Amino acid sequence: MEIQTKVMIDRERKAGVSSSSNGGDYSDFIKEMVGVIETIGSYSSYRRIQRKECLNLVRRLKLLLPLLEEMKEVEKFDSTVAFDCLVNLNKALLAAKKLLKKCNSGSKIYLALESEAVMIRFHVVYDKLNQALGEIPYDSFGISEEVKEQVELMHMQLQRAKRRTDTQDIELAMDIMVVFSRKDDRNVDSVILQRLANKLELHTIADLKAETMAVKKLIKSRDVRNAESIQQIKDLLGKLKQISGVDEIIELDGPISSKSLQRCQSLLIPHEFLCPITLEIMVDPVIVATGQTYERQSITKWLNSNHRTCPKTGQTLDHLSLAPNFALRNLISQWCEKNNFELPKKHASSVSDSSSSTLKDEVLTLVQNLSSSEFCERRDAIVKIRMLSKENPDNRILIANSGAIPPLVQLLECHDPMTQEQAVTALLNLSIDEANKRSIAREGAIPPIIDILQTGTEEARENSAAALFSLSMLDENKSLVGTLNGIPPLVNLLQNGTIRGKKDAATALFNLSLNQTNKFRAIKAGIITPLLHLLEDKDVSMVDEALSILLLLASHPEGRSEIGKLSFIRTLVEIIKNGSPKNKECATSVLLELGVNNSSFILAALQYGVYEDLVEIVRCGTNRAQRKANSLLQQMSKCEHIP
Repeated sequence: MEIQTKVMIDRERKAGVSSSSNGGDYSDFIKEMVGVIETIGSYSSYRRIQRKECLNLVRRLKLLLPLLEEMKEVEKFDSTVAFDCLVNLNKALLAAKKLLKKCNSGSKIYLALESEAVMIRFHVVYDKLNQALGEIPYDSFGISEEVKEQVELMHMQLQRAKRRTDTQDIELAMDIMVVFSRKDDRNVDSVILQRLANKLELHTIADLKAETMAVKKLIKSRDVRNAESIQQIKDLLGKLKQISGVDEIIELDGPISSKSLQRCQSLLIPHEFLCPITLEIMVDPVIVATGQTYERQSITKWLNSNHRTCPKTGQTLDHLSLAPNFALRNLISQWCEKNNFELPKKHASSVSDSSSSTLKDEVLTLVQNLSSSEFCERRDAIVKIRMLSKENPDNRILIANSGAIPPLVQLLECHDPMTQEQAVTALLNLSIDEANKRSIAREGAIPPIIDILQTGTEEARENSAAALFSLSMLDENKSLVGTLNGIPPLVNLLQNGTIRGKKDAATALFNLSLNQTNKFRAIKAGIITPLLHLLEDKDVSMVDEALSILLLLASHPEGRSEIGKLSFIRTLVEIIKNGSPKNKECATSVLLELGVNNSSFILAALQYGVYEDLVEIVRCGTNRAQRKANSLLQQMSKCEHIP
């Protein structure tokens, strides 16, 4: 349709005909624009992050339908005015359609990583629509007053939308940063990944399969030219699959694996013989509470990943019992024999059950030894529980269900520093499981963890900060840590700890500062000063982390007031001048947040000579930095003292 429209436009440009002599073409042109709006109206799967903006744009575009219907009825009007008006309106509609299509079916991860770039594209569409609507000669078209008022209302709404400054989802941005910056020997908290999965709506098998296809198309289309960004998208998708209990759905690229070949072969297998999770033929089919059938190994892995829903239907399971589907197993066996198809080897359940039983017995013994009167026996039990809970998510659930959390919490108050260190680290590992977070907090672990954060060994303090970060993933624990005065010792660790300690403290303080009251507590605890030191410390390399926290604090009036007392603006300008591309991007974001709320910050930055550096960032900075710098320059244009 778009190619047909272009051909028609080119033909009319050359011919210069009036609508009266070629009314059919204009009528067809308008019909195509109506078709574009109707197509846009059929989109129904907008990505969560842009959903509100998409629905608002669609609602406004539908207001154009009465206008186009009245235009279509006009028999004669000035050809030049009509042509320019219709061409500009058509361009705006096609731009809107392209954007909305991407938001409807594009990669969710890409749209999240590039959320600000997508917002800029919305503003470009607003500009095009505003320009087209402003050129409409209502009298020439004979537009009724009622429709004219309706279109002018849309015109005003678009202008308001263009002026609006959308707040970045800082929590989402920090979660993504944590996922990709975790380089020490501890796992990324699964709750961060679960929170990302929920925000991006990538938590079911169908979601992940659709996202895999969208990412594959994205890579082929070369919309993302940065190799690092492509790898980040693929890595995050892999992590989200992992926490959902799904190893792989579709290979993104590379050679065909044996598993892929099996799936190609599976196209010949009756659909009902395939496990909905792995899409492979079932060896040991079992029925869950909803009546759906899965391969035992794959559904067990799903349930052990702390899921309590049916993967296919999304329904909550009334119970977790698995019933063998003997009838289906017999049908699969008969089909395999008839078609000379060899089933994959089934793992001997007796060996698995035996191994599982042995582990349970070992864990129960270790939990009993946590309360032993023998010091060495206690210490040995804590070390082993710490190691068992470090890597395996199933072990974390087993250890918690075996009653390990209460004695571990009691051991936090032991007078032996090394016992404290082992206990807090074991609880840190266990807290990666979401259900365990609640249990650990309910057992009263947060006060002694805060005490260890103040007085423990170096490693104990670091792991205490990491434990508070993990526990504060739950909103109720954010408030609890703040109420129990856990923020001041974190600020102290941020200022005086090792590099790893500073990083753990920064991550915890960021997470806690998502709570508005905790922002005030952090400011009163003196967080601004150590953050400024981190900006100036070249050895620590925590500029981006510090700026991310400052971006949160800058949204609080007390934060802006405290920042104004320091030579902070000069430091920001220095980073904008001499920092890495990512540093410049973060510093520009903070300066914009400050300047939107208080023009004196912008004036101070201008005095330090930031103007030319912002112009340079607009020319060759990162995409996000260019957008922020542009917005800053617009803010500066409203001030009187521009260079």
